[in-house]
Amino acid sequence: MKADITAGGLIPVEQALEHLLSTLVDKVSAQTVTLQHADGRVLLDDVYAACDVPPCDNSAMDGYALNSRLQQTDQPFSVSARIPAGTAPGALIPGTVARIFTGAPVPEGADAVIMQENCEASSAGVLIRQAVVAGENIRKQGADVRAGSLLFSAGHRLRPADLGVLAATGVASVRVGKQPVVALFSTGNELVEPGQALAPGQIYNSNIFVVRALLQRLGLQVIDLGIVGDTRAATEQMLLKAAGLADCIISTGGVSAGEEDHVRAALQHLGELELWRLALKPGKPFAFGRLHNSVFFGLPGNPVSAFVTLLILVRPALLAMMGARECSLPEIPLPAGFDAPASGARQEYLRVTLMRPSQESGIHASALPMLIPLRDQSSGVLSSVVYADGLAIVPPFTAISSGQLLRFLPFGDIV
Repeated sequence: MKADITAGGLIPVEQALEHLLSTLVDKVSAQTVTLQHADGRVLLDDVYAACDVPPCDNSAMDGYALNSRLQQTDQPFSVSARIPAGTAPGALIPGTVARIFTGAPVPEGADAVIMQENCEASSAGVLIRQAVVAGENIRKQGADVRAGSLLFSAGHRLRPADLGVLAATGVASVRVGKQPVVALFSTGNELVEPGQALAPGQIYNSNIFVVRALLQRLGLQVIDLGIVGDTRAATEQMLLKAAGLADCIISTGGVSAGEEDHVRAALQHLGELELWRLALKPGKPFAFGRLHNSVFFGLPGNPVSAFVTLLILVRPALLAMMGARECSLPEIPLPAGFDAPASGARQEYLRVTLMRPSQESGIHASALPMLIPLRDQSSGVLSSVVYADGLAIVPPFTAISSGQLLRFLPFGDIV
């Protein structure tokens, strides 16, 4: 990649993300899965409805099917048929009604269904207690989905309700992007897995749990290779092992320029480094490259830096590898609830909460919620992510005034 390096030798975030998405589209491969295994998968083909939904006019209520020419009288109408769901009724005998149940086909000759609560049944027949309106309580054929209509476009990531729509039109399987296998490892002599006793100078390995959980929410198969010590030889050995097991390698730590940071140099020796050092705060040391047939993402070691780069760079890239059309987090413009002097050369991602207007504030309740930064924005304070509602983006060299609209990335159900 020939990066247009700006901001003091750092690559702008948007440029880095564009490179990731454009190059990883080539990594998409196809797989056919049944609907039972299609949640969260990305369609590689447009899908059209093969039939109407519902396939015929059917009753929306338990009641009586009749022709609307039969109006409310003091005389009961005879019941000529009983129509449960799943049956194919004959034509309605003129001048009569048919007992019908929810979901059952409406018989030919009937154009309305009176709900049973508005009828009085006896051995003599059925009295109608309200005026009859043509079309009432009937779900028309094709009212939900028309045969031949486009259901979902290629690149759409399937959700639970989507699976129901596909099933309703008879779709049993879909062609989707294959989910990449991801190998994870952490770097650092100081790291210890939770459950073990800490020796002086050691810390627990928290990053791996954040990374693994987010990847599993994408439905990816994750191989945890553990912790590698801070040596060049051990790092190269781990990279080669990971490349032999997975389509994608993700490491945490070891991508800065320190004497004990060996990941970047090891990748350059064994493979190719395409991105390094972004105009991003937190997360500047992020790295991207390739090793054999695997792609590599090197996340910073500081926990918030690892989290931010995972969310705004790695997650979209992995979705692109699955064939997704929309990869990045949704953005909402919301007003800042703070003032801040001009930022530096890096684009900042502030952990913020949403302050909603209240009657006591004197602000109309329909006003937009305001973005309030958490007090400690240190890249080592992972607990701030727990309390945040999302990330507010501050462009480079930008001062912020209260009320100014900022791009807001809500966490929602993603994290």
